[in-house]
Amino acid sequence: MATLPKIAIVIGSTRATRFADKPAQWMLKQAQAREDMTAELVDLRDFDLPLFDEPASNKWMPSSDPKALAWQAKIAEFDGYIFVTAEYNHSITGALKNALDQAYNEWNRKPMGYIGYGGLGAARAVEHLRNIGVELCMVPVHGAVHIAGGDFMAVHPLGANGPIEDIEDHLMAGATDLLDDMVWWANATKSAKG
Repeated sequence: MATLPKIAIVIGSTRATRFADKPAQWMLKQAQAREDMTAELVDLRDFDLPLFDEPASNKWMPSSDPKALAWQAKIAEFDGYIFVTAEYNHSITGALKNALDQAYNEWNRKPMGYIGYGGLGAARAVEHLRNIGVELCMVPVHGAVHIAGGDFMAVHPLGANGPIEDIEDHLMAGATDLLDDMVWWANATKSAKG
């Protein structure tokens, strides 16, 4: 009997005032409601990664920093990743880019999805994240969740600060599409690896 794909929901911001926890918890709830996957939150705050300073990517030589090795071991546990991302100057957070750079082999041939938030739903950050994923030999999936505009202000602390459930009917189709894609691609890539 095949094991269910294990999906990490990676919180891509480390700021004290981040908004990421709210959509991350909501996405975790959606993933855990399914019977075709398991899911776990992975918070970059828990790893205290230094800025990447290895002689080369672990594609070419093993990393030496114990914090990088701990990060690599954690992300190696998963069959796919959903990144929770804000948009900073048309891209992802520096913390998320650094975390992506701290590994290579562990990301390979696994699906990646996105839940983005901000004025434009982090659309440009997600687009950039897809390109980074391609370079890391990941499989960017089509489905994504974007919390944008009025919906964003309805749930953000600088707006109405309502629960995500207030806008859930606007997000569910995207979340279902994203999770369906993650399961399909995680099963496909796991099978191809033997």
